[in-house]
Amino acid sequence: MSTVNASTILRTSPKVGVDGRKLPEGAEPGGLGRLRHAAELGLDGVFFRSMFEMSETLDPGELREVRALADELGLYLEAGVGKVNPYATPETPEIRILGDGDYLRGMERMIRAAADIGIHELWTGTANYKFGLPGYFVFDRFRTDAPWPDQLTATVKVLKSLAPVLNATGSHINLETHEEITSFELVRIVEEVGPDTVGITFDIGNVLVRAEDPVQAAQRVAPYVRMSHVKDAGLYFTDFGIGHQLVPVGQGVIDWEGVFGVLWREAPHVNLSIENPQLRFEMPLHIYDPTWRAAHPDLTTDELAAIVQMTVTHESRIRNGLAPAREQVYAAPCESEDQLAFITESAAFIRETLAKVTGRGDG
Repeated sequence: MSTVNASTILRTSPKVGVDGRKLPEGAEPGGLGRLRHAAELGLDGVFFRSMFEMSETLDPGELREVRALADELGLYLEAGVGKVNPYATPETPEIRILGDGDYLRGMERMIRAAADIGIHELWTGTANYKFGLPGYFVFDRFRTDAPWPDQLTATVKVLKSLAPVLNATGSHINLETHEEITSFELVRIVEEVGPDTVGITFDIGNVLVRAEDPVQAAQRVAPYVRMSHVKDAGLYFTDFGIGHQLVPVGQGVIDWEGVFGVLWREAPHVNLSIENPQLRFEMPLHIYDPTWRAAHPDLTTDELAAIVQMTVTHESRIRNGLAPAREQVYAAPCESEDQLAFITESAAFIRETLAKVTGRGDG
């Protein structure tokens, strides 16, 4: 990873921003509007999940305008360039169109367009959550037509193909700890392809879905983390095992001082982008199912036990009136004002916790 100036680390606490796609629109639509809205909310930056969210045609003039406004407002600017698992690429046909029928060419054009406006930390993922499918088939990890090891092998091949353009532009493509992939697998991918071109986007709440303790996951991925998504979750016992629902940061099961402590020591330059829910749903951990357990060969008994203990503790908090019940979270409204409250409450908690971790009163 690139060297970070020590004096900069001493002066600057991590910046707290937001996922632009999930930030409810303010008075002005589009990328410029998202930036202004983020600044109005007192946030430090915006992560755009796709370059297309800043310009639908990747028009250089439009992209420069977004860059200029971010700089004027003092906001960090991050972006994504699509999925790198070729089994999932049909779900983003706009990138293949951009590449005149060649998905990799489309990604290369996005990488160069990002670099032209100074964005060199680029998000990517390996799959999408499949609403409507039963049980654990919502995760591409459990596809029966494309075994997960084959998907990982194909993903590595794509990343190696992108290495020349990433090296030429001085950029990194950062794989998310998304719901279908484990932190163990991501570390192996980064080490195989090379940390000079590939890093990790640490989505802190997602690792719970793979039954990983967020603090232990942070320790695993920290050497390679270059971006982050911040969200918390409540965990609830169910007939199938454990249910996972998003809650504002600080109201769930995650030990935030532990997680931020790791990141502050190992990756203090990483921006913290809040990801709020746009609808209510529950992600399943089928911990009682032998097929589910067999699909997690790296998962230890100790780490699974930690997730069970988090669930026990959270349900105790519910009984004591310190956290909302599973049914309340699931039924809670998710209108624009609710999403904004989620973001602002989360930002306040993150900054308060960062102040404790970093020893800085200004958070």
